[in-house]
Amino acid sequence: MAEPEDLVGKVRLCLMDGQRDIRFIIHQQVVTKKYRKLGQEMLRDIETLLPHNDFLSEKSDFLLNATQGFIDMEQNRIMKVFSIAAVVFLPPTLIAGIYGMNFQNMPELGWPWGYSMALGFMVLAGAGPYLYFKRKKWI
Repeated sequence: MAEPEDLVGKVRLCLMDGQRDIRFIIHQQVVTKKYRKLGQEMLRDIETLLPHNDFLSEKSDFLLNATQGFIDMEQNRIMKVFSIAAVVFLPPTLIAGIYGMNFQNMPELGWPWGYSMALGFMVLAGAGPYLYFKRKKWI
């Protein structure tokens, strides 16, 4: 998308250089009236092309900004998914980390349903933020 904008900038520079060159030439003493008139016509043509060049530059800039906006929206959507995944999986990871430690004084380890209880806590801890985000319509 930057290539058209670069091309429009180069065309503008060429038009401005041509305008300066023609003005310099038509003010020389050796230039005949016929060529001076031709130079004036060329200057008028350049003066009509410069606003059109500005329009094309603005349009190219608008398209570049619109494209960047779409890219930013897609990146924001992806980052939102990663953020929600991090929030959903953080509490179960914390619970798994705590119960994964090798401590002797954890009464739940001796319980017959201790392992199932820890898994249930992990599922609830992950489902809680997910349901909250779903209810807020963030996902």
